[in-house]
Amino acid sequence: MTGIQSTDIKNKLHAFCVQCKNAGLKMTPQRLAIYKYLLETVEHPSADTVFRNVRHTLPNISLDTVNRTLLTLNRIGAAFVVEGTGDVKRFDANLEDHQHFKCLNCKRIIDFHHAPFDNVEIPTCIKDQFTILRKTVYFEGLCKDCQSIST
Repeated sequence: MTGIQSTDIKNKLHAFCVQCKNAGLKMTPQRLAIYKYLLETVEHPSADTVFRNVRHTLPNISLDTVNRTLLTLNRIGAAFVVEGTGDVKRFDANLEDHQHFKCLNCKRIIDFHHAPFDNVEIPTCIKDQFTILRKTVYFEGLCKDCQSIST
């Protein structure tokens, strides 16, 4: 659990329902369960991980439904794909400003927040040619647990 209070989850679920409605999407039990799982986890799960966990409450859900739903959540801005992992797509419903660290050994992705990274300046050569929708900072290395194993 991310430490999100149950009232905060309820508020986020309500906002999600409104967001889906505004995007012309029906609120399905599958969509709700997948989004709720993303809100409640500190992991940055792959579609397979989401599938294995959501199947406990929705045994008939398919991996294809989970995949399509996660991509839809990304498309409407309710969650995003953690870029740069070089692995299977990983998803994050935490839309607050934060950055990611990925352990190259155990593959865990850990959220952290360093306020100066929120204001990374976009180079003029990029700003003049593209519309920037999101900026991310992403680090790779070894987490403390994996460092102690390798020494």
